[in-house]
Amino acid sequence: MQLHLSTWIEVESYLTTSKGVIMPIGSTEQHGPNGLVGTDAICAEVLARGVGDATGALVGPTIPVGMAVHHMEFPGSMTLKPSTLIAVIRDYVSSLAEHGFERFFFINGHGGNIPSIRAAFYEVYAEQRALKGRAAPDLRCTLVNWWESPEIGRLSREFYHGKEGSHATPSEVSLTQYAYPEAIKRVAMEPEQAPAGGFHDARDFRRRYPDGRIGSAPGLASPEDGKRLYDAAVTAIAAQYSAFVADA
Repeated sequence: MQLHLSTWIEVESYLTTSKGVIMPIGSTEQHGPNGLVGTDAICAEVLARGVGDATGALVGPTIPVGMAVHHMEFPGSMTLKPSTLIAVIRDYVSSLAEHGFERFFFINGHGGNIPSIRAAFYEVYAEQRALKGRAAPDLRCTLVNWWESPEIGRLSREFYHGKEGSHATPSEVSLTQYAYPEAIKRVAMEPEQAPAGGFHDARDFRRRYPDGRIGSAPGLASPEDGKRLYDAAVTAIAAQYSAFVADA
């Protein structure tokens, strides 16, 4: 059940049986020569729908633009300031809380979002308590990064043999290829695996990693791998969601 494809009557009915909602959040940023600019949003969205189907949970609209200022030297990348992203998340949660939602389960597709998402949760709690004191609703927010489950790590090692890297990874590219096979890009990359390391800002990122990859070999991606990663992630995250909403 997706919020934007539901009527208000259906949402009202849903709230009689569940106070939980899944909130996909990603980013719109470069993902190397063969990775889609929407990779992080796509991964979060397709997994959120899968988890929603598996658990009967309502799935909110994807937040598609995140905190990606470090990618802004690559055309097509978009970013929100951390303060803007915090405000967006706060307003999303507060809007749904007004209708009776109490458990907010964020499925995240972008590592750069993590500090802002966590800060936003505390903004929500502080604002609710400031407005309503002890009468504030029992809101709980949690964050799951889809790539962090042990099974995803095991599959990555099986498929890519240490060539996963940290950005424009073959795992995330595979997941988007499974979701959108018509958008698969075939691009020769040299070397096969990009150098690894850190960076200071957007210009330094582009200087060190001119094709956008960090430590990864996304040319190894395939939609077949993506299907197995999807199934594993949905199974793991569905269990996490069910435990989250059941916890008193």
